[in-house]
Amino acid sequence: MIMYYIILASSRNGLIAAVLAFGINSGAYVAEIVRGGIMSIDNGQFEASRSIGFDYKSTMVYVILPQALKNVLPALGNEFIVLLKETSVAGYVAIQDLTYIGNLIRSRTYEAFFPLITIALIYLAIVMILSYLLRKLERRLSKSER
Repeated sequence: MIMYYIILASSRNGLIAAVLAFGINSGAYVAEIVRGGIMSIDNGQFEASRSIGFDYKSTMVYVILPQALKNVLPALGNEFIVLLKETSVAGYVAIQDLTYIGNLIRSRTYEAFFPLITIALIYLAIVMILSYLLRKLERRLSKSER
C-alpha cells in the first residue's frame, strides 16, 4: 500500500505497484535464501571443480548450484507460499484477487462469515496442493542423490 499510495502515487497503476512491491520484498528473501544455500556447500567442492579445469561460472552452474538447490528448496517453496498469501493485500490497490472479491461479496450481502471462510478454504487448498507438490519434488531430488 505504501508503494501504491506514496511512492507511485502519480502513476495509480495498481499492477505495477504490486509487482514492484512483491518483487522487491520477495527478491530480498530469495537472494538471502540462495546465498545461504551456496554458503552451505563445502568449499572443497568449489576447489575440486576448479582443480579439474572448470572456470568460476561453470563451477557455479554445474557443481555448486545443483547442490545448493537441494538445500534451499524447502525455504524457496515456503517463500513462494508466503508470497501467494501476501498477494491478498494487492486487492486493496486496485487488483482483484480472492480477498477483494470476498470483500465485494461481503459489502453486497452484509454477510462476512461465509465469503471469508470460503476464501480461507480456497487459500488453504492452494497451499496444501503447493506443499504436496513441493514435498514430491523434494523426495524426487533426494532419491536422485542416492
